Amino acid sequence: MPSRKENNYYNMFIENVTYACKAAALLQKCFDNFNPEHLPRQMEAMHQIEHTADLAKHTMMKHLHREFLPPIDREDIMELSETIDDVTDCIEDVMLRLYMFHITGLREDAASFADLICSCCEALLDMMEEFSVFHKSKVIGSKIIEINRLEENGDRLYMEAMHRLYVSPSSSTETFTWTSLYDCLEKCCDRCERVAAVVERVILKNS
Repeated sequence: MPSRKENNYYNMFIENVTYACKAAALLQKCFDNFNPEHLPRQMEAMHQIEHTADLAKHTMMKHLHREFLPPIDREDIMELSETIDDVTDCIEDVMLRLYMFHITGLREDAASFADLICSCCEALLDMMEEFSVFHKSKVIGSKIIEINRLEENGDRLYMEAMHRLYVSPSSSTETFTWTSLYDCLEKCCDRCERVAAVVERVILKNS
């Protein structure tokens, strides 16, 4: 069993993924009942989540700086912390682009992306809750595979959404803005897969 000190790091990873889940849930709520007039308030709520996640990451780095013997390599803790933080940052970036591009209505594919991002983040949380016992876990491998499967769904959704965008009559402005938004939405799924890839590498390295 990991020591209490080791468990602290794993618990901090879980905490950081929880912020990504909160950000994804807020984005999903925004998309389900989209109203551009609500965006400034929703952006502020999203920024508070992102800021709190940053503080949690900095707390982890302070612990790591003082740690004599961390449960896994320092470089792996730092990389995993950064990749988890990237997920939350990418989700916030979607909402910022909605505001910057003055989006007044969502395309049909957007809600599907928001749902998928929520699923990716929830799958990340499931995986991270097993991470502290990865030496004996019988399910963490399947949880990593599930994240990869969801990311592949994101790739397919992105391809079809982009195809529909470019075959339908659209203004050049709409084409540009939605290309950027779809890129950002797909990136959220990709960043979740990157977290899973780091976890998988750490497991192999320490097995």
